[in-house]
This record gives sequence, C-alpha cells and structure tokens, in this order.
Amino acid sequence: MSDTDLIKLYSQRILGLAASIPHTVRLSAPDASAKKRSPLCGSTVTVDVKVAEGRVAAFGQDVKACALGQAAASVLGAAVIGRSLPELEAARDALKAMLKEDGPVPPAPFDGFEVLIPAKDYKNRHASILLSLDATVAAMREAESAHCA
Repeated sequence: MSDTDLIKLYSQRILGLAASIPHTVRLSAPDASAKKRSPLCGSTVTVDVKVAEGRVAAFGQDVKACALGQAAASVLGAAVIGRSLPELEAARDALKAMLKEDGPVPPAPFDGFEVLIPAKDYKNRHASILLSLDATVAAMREAESAHCA
C-alpha cells in the first residue's frame, strides 16, 4: 500500500468520524448486548441495546478498532436510535454489498457510510468496518428472541 493510498483511505472525514463516535457509554441495564471481533485485525465492538416497540430506544457501544471501524461505528451511532431489526439488517447487507460487490451506498439514514467507499479495495479492512452493524444486529436479534420467549 503506497502512502497515497493510505492518505486516500484515511481521509480527514474518516478521521473526524473516528474521533467523534456517538453513544460510547455502555448501557447499565441493556435488553441485550453483543460483542463482535475481527479475527484478521483483532478489532472488537461491543454494543448494548434497549428496545421499545421493536426499535432501538437506547444504544451504547465500546469500539476498539482501526480508524475505518471507528468511522463505521460513528456513522451507525448517528443513525441507530429508532431503527428496527429489519432496517439494521438491510443497512448491514447494503454496506457489505457496497464493500464487496461494488453495490450502491446504503440508503438514508445510513448513507453516511459512503465515506468508506475508498475501503472497497482493502478487503482486509472489511470485517472491521462491518463490526458495529454485525454486533448491533446480533444484539437486536437477542433482544427480540428474549422478548418472544
């Protein structure tokens, strides 16, 4: 990877998002929590959710990831409140398609993920970018299954 590639990948916008991740305080009494780890780079994201009427009512996240994973967590954190499990699954699937299959940017309110388009060419970073959404989907599924039990 050349210096120019690194500069493009870690743009000021990505670094700005990484420095201002919303909802970084874990919830004291979540309905569900999930932790996801990228075995390739060791990045981890742990999320807590409180759910009301099938939607995220409160959200907390602990992000230990590269700048790209942190930027993704920042975009998610800005959009997650009020979202349902199907909306989060669709956002995750769209982000994965954007990275791996040259798909379009996820639709609003997750269109902020467009900042990560330059990461498409760096397959070793995809797992870290997807961690926050993967963990959130897992936590929402856990909350939903606990509610149905």
